[in-house]
Amino acid sequence: MKTRFLISLLAAGLANGQVYTPPDAQQAPAEKPTPSDKAAPPAKEKSSTGPLGNEIPMLDPAAETITVGGVAIPLGDNRLLKARFEKYLSQPPEKDEAAAKYRATVTEILNTISPFRSGGPDLYGAFRLLPTAASYPGDANLCGSLAESIYMAMLSKQDINGLAKLNKSIEEEKGSIIASGDWAARHEKDSMMVEAKDTKGKSKGTTGTPQTPGTGNNSLKYADTLRRIAEIEVLKKANIARTEAQTLRTKAQYQVSMVQWFVQRRYEHVLMAARFYNQIWKDGDATLRIDKNSDVSKLFSESVGVSPTVASLDSLSNEAIREVGKYVEAFDLMLSRNELHSATQRLMEAYALGEYLGPVATLSYDKKQRIAAYARDLNELYGTLQARDYAKTKELADRLKAAAKDFPSSKVDSAIAAYTLASDLAIEEAKAHLLAKENDKAAEKIKAATEIWPTNPKLSEFRAMISGASTIVTARNDFDRLLSEGNFREIAKRQYEIAPTIQGDAKREDAFKQIMTNLMKIEAALGKASEFSKVGQNYAAWEQLAELREQFPDDPKLGRELELLAPKVADFTLALDKAKQFENRTPKQTGSALSWYLKARNIYPQSNLADTGSKRLINEILAPDDGAAPATKSE
Repeated sequence: MKTRFLISLLAAGLANGQVYTPPDAQQAPAEKPTPSDKAAPPAKEKSSTGPLGNEIPMLDPAAETITVGGVAIPLGDNRLLKARFEKYLSQPPEKDEAAAKYRATVTEILNTISPFRSGGPDLYGAFRLLPTAASYPGDANLCGSLAESIYMAMLSKQDINGLAKLNKSIEEEKGSIIASGDWAARHEKDSMMVEAKDTKGKSKGTTGTPQTPGTGNNSLKYADTLRRIAEIEVLKKANIARTEAQTLRTKAQYQVSMVQWFVQRRYEHVLMAARFYNQIWKDGDATLRIDKNSDVSKLFSESVGVSPTVASLDSLSNEAIREVGKYVEAFDLMLSRNELHSATQRLMEAYALGEYLGPVATLSYDKKQRIAAYARDLNELYGTLQARDYAKTKELADRLKAAAKDFPSSKVDSAIAAYTLASDLAIEEAKAHLLAKENDKAAEKIKAATEIWPTNPKLSEFRAMISGASTIVTARNDFDRLLSEGNFREIAKRQYEIAPTIQGDAKREDAFKQIMTNLMKIEAALGKASEFSKVGQNYAAWEQLAELREQFPDDPKLGRELELLAPKVADFTLALDKAKQFENRTPKQTGSALSWYLKARNIYPQSNLADTGSKRLINEILAPDDGAAPATKSE
């Protein structure tokens, strides 16, 4: 009970004025603060079971993955998946005419591009159906993206075909040039070469000067022929390299979409993309060009030990679609047997693996509502276990057992029996120690009982028993005395002793809540000021506390910290004091006050006090003031 009371203190609102303002002195109800930060939640240990079961062979909520064909597909944040699953259970099924037409169109596309189609795959016929499928909102225009990828691939192929024709033409040019050069080298001779003959008219060979540049293979024309042949070879190789690079680049861009859709569990789009891929590129190269160190590559290499290919994506997508159908069949069977716990697990598996597939999307609303009601109670059951509200836990467990005959209640029943018994025994021991006047031991036992089961009804009986005890009366009297003396720090120091003694007294509880809340606010401000001081931001530290000092002028620790900071920020505080003096004079010295505020802001540009004061005076100067005396000119 003590724990519950202290928790309620943390949620109490802050009061204006001093650390404690009596009810009769309050002008308005206390406003609740907006928390600037919050404590980090305690680390959760990974348990072997969860609200939807971790023992299933495919879905692994702890690792946030689901395994298909040996490949572990990441699901992202499991909490987000759980939230989406709850949203799915509250939505009507996709059974309207538009949804039916969309699924029929997807099936027609797959059949049109299928290799088993009579007459062979019809790439262009399937391509023309993609805009129709893309018009359905549930498609998220993914068919449009697929059509764009196919269009870009076909344009790339046209460019590659053009390069191939260009290579053919320059190869023909090369052949013509080589033939012409060979003929010239064989037949062209130097005109200065004379054929010698003997007296009988027989040839003795050529005489005269040797062959000179300008004819034959020594001519400039022949040299230009060789140069042109070399240029053609370089150009042809460049075109071949460009063709290969463009093919690889286009394939990689196309494959990026396929991998993305696979990770998003859009398996039907993966199938369509894979079949289009095989019709666009018929070179047999289907390896996915992805970084070997990427997460997608590791999905395959670390799971099945092979590099991913288009065929592997196609196969895994077909396997996932089949698994989803089997999960939904198992769900229907278990639901008909009133096995809601197992049915919830199977539906969660089907949704996690294929939330966009027909068997999941078209599931009837009545079936989903039965699962939603069961899952809601199951989640609340685990919440009450964490909150240690075993009375509510038992009520929920009984309701779940009545709703689902396969509800695993053993662990829940054991936890309820064990913790409630431990709390009851601790209370009985506390009573025994109290009768033996062993107050310290009694306090320890009652604290243990409260921590085990904060809502144990026997705690109220124990509180009634000790309400008249001398120690309780003494603590309550001490609280009243410290409250009248304004010694709020001592009340905070003895909060764990005082809190249980004033339960049930509304006036004292309100006073205690207000004191603890305001002291928490002061301590938070002191902590922030200390951090500012450590990094040399003394002006920020002082202003942090000065603003709070106006609310709580009687807190000694707050005043002491301001006194320690005062010498370090004397110039800044002097400027603010001067500004306030001129502002509060009669008549008001607006100009002088404004100049001092500006000086203070010059010392500490981030000052809220200086900025607020200067803006306030500027607004007074600029605002029309009918009938009022003008502000006195500053000296």
